[in-house]
Amino acid sequence: MLFSDILGQEHIKSHLTKSADFGRIPHAQLFVGPEGSGTLPMAIAYAQYLLCKNTDGENSNGNESCNLKFKNISHPDLHFVFPVAITDKVKKHPVSKHFMEEWRELVERQPYGNLFDWYRILGIDNKQGQIGVDEALEIVKSLSLKSYEGGHKVMLIWMAEKMNTSAANKLLKLIEEPPNKTVFILIAEDEEQIINTIRSRCQVLHFPPLAENVIKEALIKNYQIPESDAIKIAHQANGNYNKACDTVYSDSEDTQFEDWFVFWIRSAFKAKGNKSAIHDLISWSETIAKTGRETQKQFLNFCLDFFRQALLLNYNADSLVFMEPKSSFKLEKFAPFVHGNNIMEISEELQDAIYHIERNGNSKIILTDLSIKLTRLLHRKSN
Repeated sequence: MLFSDILGQEHIKSHLTKSADFGRIPHAQLFVGPEGSGTLPMAIAYAQYLLCKNTDGENSNGNESCNLKFKNISHPDLHFVFPVAITDKVKKHPVSKHFMEEWRELVERQPYGNLFDWYRILGIDNKQGQIGVDEALEIVKSLSLKSYEGGHKVMLIWMAEKMNTSAANKLLKLIEEPPNKTVFILIAEDEEQIINTIRSRCQVLHFPPLAENVIKEALIKNYQIPESDAIKIAHQANGNYNKACDTVYSDSEDTQFEDWFVFWIRSAFKAKGNKSAIHDLISWSETIAKTGRETQKQFLNFCLDFFRQALLLNYNADSLVFMEPKSSFKLEKFAPFVHGNNIMEISEELQDAIYHIERNGNSKIILTDLSIKLTRLLHRKSN
């Protein structure tokens, strides 16, 4: 993967290549960035720079046979770890090496993809993947072997926040004192979910969201769409190139999420003193509860964004509003109902619901409870 193909993040590219050129290679690094900021492609490009002994800040002038292996994501000294779960193909003790074919598909098709995209490829969007103790044992085994080409070995752990406590404890010593010429690259969206003992052993690099102009130029180059459309999509993407690509393909889950959200809000407004609307809310809860837990969490995060956008519009911060509903639902008409007197509680209720769903609570009960609370909060006056 060429550094020149990675969008933006020039200061991070420069830091990584220059530190490698001078031989200053930390044994454990943590790349933290929001979805669509390019943490995964940057980690792969950096691993290629190290393993193929490339120079001058690009992956095209070192060991050519090594660079070719990276094109197919098949270098024997590059090891991948990512969240997995039991599938029709792997009935027990799932680990990353069982899913390399699917992983190469994600990296080739959606290098800026998120966990939801990965679970869809695996066909487990009704489950929650994790990096468990079986995986930790595989990591220990892989890194106990000598490197295939006599240079560095790189262990790339994607979505490291999905590592459970047992796996993290198993890897503590290895991350602190890895074998000679072994490099750990951990990638995460939420740094706070990684246990402190792992985080403290890593050098942390923070990736900012991508600039609108960077996303616009990439859309024009990769999809040949008119500049006016690219500007609009880049604004709506809010620094997330994965979301921008989904919008181009009309493949974004946001369209379905918006339909669910609009029905939910309209039912919540009607519910005060209206028994039939309460039935609508219960029916809505049952519909969402039938989807996978990852979809439910993704939807509730979408709701959080929608409420925040309404709040910004209500307080005249129009330049920060990127959301444009595709239905007849008008954000400007909804905005006055989201204000300083209810936004904190709405946000807390949504985050609590995400927390309980993540811990395998009964989705129907959690969502019904959330709906009833939302009805009360939306009818609260601003002062």
